[in-house]
Amino acid sequence: MAECRSSSTVEPPSLLVFSGGTGFNGVVEELKKLTTRVAHVLPVSDDGGSTAEIVRVLGGPAVGDIRSRCLRLSDESTSEALAVRRLLGHRLPIDAHQAKKDWYDIVEGNHSLWDGVSRPYSETIRAFLIYFQNEILRRPNERFCFSNGSIGNFFFAGARIFFQSLDAAIFLFSRVSEIPCDSLVLPVISTNDRLTLGCELQDGTIIRGQNEISHPTNGTMQTVDKRHCSNSALPSKIKRVFYMSSEGNNLLHEVFPPVNPTVLEQLRSVDCIVYAMGSLFTSICPSLVLLGVGEIISSRSCRKVLLLNGSQDRETSGFTASCFVTAIADALNRTHGDPNIRLKNPPGYYINTLLVPKDGEIAVDLKQLSEQGIKDVRVVECVGDPKHGILFNPSSLINTLAGLVE
Repeated sequence: MAECRSSSTVEPPSLLVFSGGTGFNGVVEELKKLTTRVAHVLPVSDDGGSTAEIVRVLGGPAVGDIRSRCLRLSDESTSEALAVRRLLGHRLPIDAHQAKKDWYDIVEGNHSLWDGVSRPYSETIRAFLIYFQNEILRRPNERFCFSNGSIGNFFFAGARIFFQSLDAAIFLFSRVSEIPCDSLVLPVISTNDRLTLGCELQDGTIIRGQNEISHPTNGTMQTVDKRHCSNSALPSKIKRVFYMSSEGNNLLHEVFPPVNPTVLEQLRSVDCIVYAMGSLFTSICPSLVLLGVGEIISSRSCRKVLLLNGSQDRETSGFTASCFVTAIADALNRTHGDPNIRLKNPPGYYINTLLVPKDGEIAVDLKQLSEQGIKDVRVVECVGDPKHGILFNPSSLINTLAGLVE
């Protein structure tokens, strides 16, 4: 982590969190009270929402989850910081005609969203929005749909294409939104290419695309509905997730992208590793199946904490707590992939503490967990949410984490 404090002060604990763009976002603000020394590791394979339209027309990795986390970490201490956050967090209207009109008002600097943003910031942000617009105009055969588009995603995509570097785009976004200097937002794969996630079901079925696995829209452009009960269960349980060639549709098109080296560096040094709540197979496991991740985590003697979901979803219908543990261990061991790169570590090498939301829907099978080597199971206060179901109470969760790592 970057050194931002006087050497005379006692540093707060350092964490690495594997998560997606939404499940962990609700506790990010509370986590800042414990520590800002956090490496947020996020997948770059989300192909839903406005991210899908950017990837369809301009290619490149999906930046939606990274943009979402950057905004949650951004500064809110001044009126200008709030104005920048409001601008980059804005979504255009669903109506395509109105969305395009609003977009041009923003690009031309005439929209009220620019109120409160000083000239240096506005010129910097507008430059990359204009660059993004020019990249779209250079592709006259692809009609871009601005409906429900994220201004932050457009800024991010413009910066990535300009610099030809995802890391440089994250650095710029982090500085513009004034993210704490010892907080890292890390794509698990540092690439300028498009990545496609696939999954193999236990019945042999192959599903292509993260959105089709977790929140299918049947090929339509409709807004993705991420409520925990919005989709029916899969026809068969998920066996594993893997990366596919952008042209392929079966197991012969599996590819093996390298993990971001900075992720491995952080894994070697942090005080605590956290597997966050969220979509198990499409948000967490894509970061775990890469070569080197399982090797380092299994070698560490630090706290390794799984935050159990409070509600079932399409990916984990019928799962108990031990099923979540098995899925994570299988991903880190690469159990169902190429036999030449498999590990055979027991689950306890990867998880030693389980935090469970009180009154959650997922059965906590203590006997099976104990057999897996997980004997430290702690119940945390929860809250109910009409969209996402049972969630951890943010302050209770962070207080519990603090007791584990301090």
